[in-house]
Amino acid sequence: MADQLASTHALITGAGGGIGLAVTKAYLEEGASCSAADIAATPSAELQALITRHPQKLHYVGADVAKADGVAAMVAAARARFGTITVLFNNAAVFDLAPLLEADERSYQRIFDVNVKGMFFTMQAVLKQMVESGAKGSIINLASQAGRRGEALVAHYCASKAAVISYTQSAALAMAPHGIRVNGISPGVVDTPMWAHVDALFAKAEGLQIGEKKKAVGLAVPLGRMGLPEDIAGAAVFLASAASAYITAQTLNVDGGNVMS
Repeated sequence: MADQLASTHALITGAGGGIGLAVTKAYLEEGASCSAADIAATPSAELQALITRHPQKLHYVGADVAKADGVAAMVAAARARFGTITVLFNNAAVFDLAPLLEADERSYQRIFDVNVKGMFFTMQAVLKQMVESGAKGSIINLASQAGRRGEALVAHYCASKAAVISYTQSAALAMAPHGIRVNGISPGVVDTPMWAHVDALFAKAEGLQIGEKKKAVGLAVPLGRMGLPEDIAGAAVFLASAASAYITAQTLNVDGGNVMS
């Protein structure tokens, strides 16, 4: 199934590592031209190595999606390099946790600025240029199993990912007359570099040893392990490709069986 994404231009946010990096690699392997974006001014070492291997198909854009001017500049830079964006993997996000009675406004603001506001206005900007160009395309918003249910220590994050699922449904209905599909992916626990941060937060909040939470959540998955970024990349290729041409307004669980719907 090589070259499923030939002639497409994909914008991937949060591309510096983890899921975003894996999706960037997968899209390149399927023939897409890729604009990889992250908050750092320069690409991560892993992403730079990928750019070195694919200089004609991949470039980097430093952008803070929590800022409106950052989103506008990111989309403009991507279009200047490869033309109309026809696939968006809307992945940039942050995580925090706290007991409900201690959850503060600063954490709330940062999570919603990136995970909700940044997600929505990135999606909107990409959709506008698709509609203006008359292009058909695919938007893929990264949700989470946390958006399917509440968690006592993770209220802000869960609510932010529930918002991703809701915006995905609304945008899909709005864009269906234009032939543009909007779907989401809801990962479970995925073994990325961010999990070191997540594990440390849980260790502090629950009085655990470092690594204990990560091990426990992996064993609790019905398939018996944490997901890998490549597990999400496979779904991201599917939803970007013609193989999913009749799928829109859905959020696909890729979680080893944690959530059944």
